This record gives sequence, structure tokens and C-alpha cells, in this order.
Amino acid sequence: MTPKARIFLALMVPLVLADCTTKQLVLAELEPHMPHPVFGEYLRFTLAFNPDAAFGFTLGVNSRWAFGTLAVVAIAVMLRFLRDTAPADRIRAAALALVAGGAAGNLLDRLRTGRGVVDFIDVGIGAHRFYVFNLADVGVTAGAILLALALWRAPSEDPPADSTPC
Repeated sequence: MTPKARIFLALMVPLVLADCTTKQLVLAELEPHMPHPVFGEYLRFTLAFNPDAAFGFTLGVNSRWAFGTLAVVAIAVMLRFLRDTAPADRIRAAALALVAGGAAGNLLDRLRTGRGVVDFIDVGIGAHRFYVFNLADVGVTAGAILLALALWRAPSEDPPADSTPC
């Protein structure tokens, strides 16, 4: 197994397992929309179900299956990018694993129930709160940022332009 494949699996599988496990614990222990302080008002666990996408983006009654399909496509794209990644490029493999693992975690929620994706991490100060999210969302966000940085730092594959004037 290549180093990139080991990194990919070592990050993706635990992310999916941690996401599913935390969601099951939250479902077993919390009532919807009842905040439970973890670190004062800054960090709370508040069970919420999101049938749509991030930041309330919706496709109405088609949201569940449309966003589920988009998650499958995203995972396939991440696997294709992994295949095209250099064997020793651990940073890009890690980024792809985080995005794919997050997409897989939320996809499992969409397949499991029509209520929506289980969200529970609630951060903010007083009435100024961010959207409630989950570990899969953290993986997608961190992976996207890491992937952007990895691609930005990657050397260009295009040959340098001839600087000789015409």
C-alpha cells in the first residue's frame, strides 16, 4: 500500500467512525434544541437535524436525495484525486481523506433517516451563535482548507513561458 493510501485510510476511517459514534451518543442522550453547556456559553451540545446543506442551503423536498447524490459524487471525485496524487504526497492525501470522510459521515445520516443530518456542536457567545455542525462538517472544512493550501503550494506542471521577447 502506498504512503498516500495509508494516510487516506488512517484519517478517513476514524473520521467516519468518530462522526457516527458521536451522533449516536448525541441521539441517545440529548433532546432536540436543548443546549447543554460544555465550555460555558462558548461551546454547547445542541441536537439539531439538518435536512438541507450547510448554512441552510435547500433544494426543498429534493434536498435529501440531491445532497446525498452530491456526497457520493464528492467521494468519487476525492478518490479520483487520490489516484492522481503522487505516492508520497501525504498532505494532499490527508486533505482528500478529510473531505471524503466528512462527506461519507453526512451521507450515512441522509441514508439512515429522512430527518436530516445530525448536528450538535454549537459555538458562539450568548445569542451570537454559529450554525450547529458535526464532526463530518469539521472534516470537510479542514480538508478543503488543507487541500487549497496543498494545491496553492504545489509546483506548477506547466512549463515556464519563454521570457524571450518577440
